[in-house]
Amino acid sequence: MKKIILGSQSPRRKELLENVGLKFEIITAEGEEVVDLSLPFPEIVTSLAETKNEQVINAKSCPKDAIVITADTMVVCERKIMGKPKNDEDAKRMLRLLSGNTHSVLTGYCICDKGTGKKRSGAVESFVKFRELSEDEIDGYVKTKEPMDKAGAYGIQLKASMFVEEIHGDYFNIVGLPVERICKLLKEDFDVSLLEI
Repeated sequence: MKKIILGSQSPRRKELLENVGLKFEIITAEGEEVVDLSLPFPEIVTSLAETKNEQVINAKSCPKDAIVITADTMVVCERKIMGKPKNDEDAKRMLRLLSGNTHSVLTGYCICDKGTGKKRSGAVESFVKFRELSEDEIDGYVKTKEPMDKAGAYGIQLKASMFVEEIHGDYFNIVGLPVERICKLLKEDFDVSLLEI
């Protein structure tokens, strides 16, 4: 059985894969993220996931027979990419932009078999509509510090769930990993099945 490696420090991605019963180790990507902002948004996140995958595969600690899974999530609102907030004011700016708006959450993914070189990558897009937020709600949410390590300055599965009016697409993609797509590819292209004994 080949070892599965998750190339991510995200506790949310770790939890999502644990929830479906996947056994894996974690090796985090080391290196700079270089983004070509002239590309379409799905290509940007796919490229970032592929770069992370390459970095993990080249890590000394990565086994020769590993299947490596990496991902990168991006929030886009009004054609603006929203990364992780730099500080409280930046988080508030992002939340004001999301307030009353529908935004896009894209997760780029890459799965690669280090031994064979087989690779599958792409992006999944979901849409989230926030209700109108008051300044008090924005201030209160930022004070929880929950927004600070998350793209778009919110975590849909946590306190920000009270702001969400509508979701279109894969919910787990918004959390940080398109679980259905990843598991389907693992089974069909990498012979890793989670439900067969």
